[in-house]
Amino acid sequence: MRKIIQILAAVLVLATLCIGLSASALAADSTAPLEVVIWDNNQQAGLQAICDLFTEETGIPVQVVVKSWDAYWTLLEAGAMGGDMPDVFWMHSNNSQMYMAYDMLLDLTDYIAASEVVQVENYMPEIWELYTYNDRYYGLPKDYDTIALWYNKTMFDEAGLAYPDATWTYEDLLNAAKALTKEDGSQYGFALNPSNDQDTYYNFVYAMGGSIVTEDRKSGYDDPNTIRAMQYVGELLSYCPPNTVMSETGTDVLAKSGQVAMITQGSWMVADFKQNEYMAENFDVAILPYDSVTGNRASICNGLGWAASAFTDRPNDCWALIEWFGSKEMQTMQAELGVTMSAYNGTSDQWVNCAEGIFDLTPYLQVASEEKTGDGNNMLVLRPYTFNSTQWQSAAQQAFVAAWADPSKMEEVCLSFAATMNNLIAQEVMP
Repeated sequence: MRKIIQILAAVLVLATLCIGLSASALAADSTAPLEVVIWDNNQQAGLQAICDLFTEETGIPVQVVVKSWDAYWTLLEAGAMGGDMPDVFWMHSNNSQMYMAYDMLLDLTDYIAASEVVQVENYMPEIWELYTYNDRYYGLPKDYDTIALWYNKTMFDEAGLAYPDATWTYEDLLNAAKALTKEDGSQYGFALNPSNDQDTYYNFVYAMGGSIVTEDRKSGYDDPNTIRAMQYVGELLSYCPPNTVMSETGTDVLAKSGQVAMITQGSWMVADFKQNEYMAENFDVAILPYDSVTGNRASICNGLGWAASAFTDRPNDCWALIEWFGSKEMQTMQAELGVTMSAYNGTSDQWVNCAEGIFDLTPYLQVASEEKTGDGNNMLVLRPYTFNSTQWQSAAQQAFVAAWADPSKMEEVCLSFAATMNNLIAQEVMP
């Protein structure tokens, strides 16, 4: 990927010399639909509705296209190679540093400076951080997400257990998982696998005082606090479905099928869960537990950015749409439609109403308040990243398979992977 983008940087320089990329030099072509590419089916209808309003306002047609996660990044890489990326698309913290560094994204800085709609201070600074490079903006904050605990009320009632609340510690979660696990294998207390990082064990790690990436951009897996959190994961696995089941079946599917009593999940899953009859009838939402040692509860926060191709011959149209997405009105509409929580300050208060009468979504906002809730101090932690996060994240998922299969190896795997991760980070070469 890094070599591809280095080649593309040269291509972009040539393209700039030939045609220029400034808004004043290029005439907008509004006759063909702008192509907006995303990876989440749950957001397509809401975003298309927002785009249809944009078309009514500007006359510029827009088509929202959904790709699978893997196909999405393959499309961007291939499009970058050929200088033909989609017009407007999502950027993610996993990849943003590399795409920005190699000039693959349209520089939005001057557009933002001239905009009467987009004011930097109105959006979460944590999300701006992900899409800013060398003091230039390459993505407009779209949303943010937090993590909460989903629990099966029916299973809790049958077991005679009180529902999770803000007084819960991680010991309470472990004890409940044990009590809710049936010996015949028909029901388990919890579910997670190595690929559930942001939505599960990253939260445990930071609540317990550890880290995944340290402040000096090194691996945190050899931190004793991180190891303590991962050993807690090992204990929790005793009350989870067999590793072979979890490796083949997502935690959301296990919850929907009534096989597990609790999962932790991101706010991005609400649109899907509220449409599932079993989830709507049996589940509700609680704030994450806190760690009794540190007194902290941590929720990993991430957010997408609206970006455009640096190769586009329609920069003005692309910016017009991105600015529309980022307006207070459309950010509010995004929240109200339940597409996702929004990055514009204050607009996500409307999001909790998108599942009114089905789920109580306030825990997702409570954990972002950075104030004390119950007995736990809330910490909103930006999803850990480096210049090329996908390399070590993929390696971690593979490395921890051994620890999931045999939790007694958790410390050994943590220490071993810390060295691997540091080597991968050391190989990240910035231009």
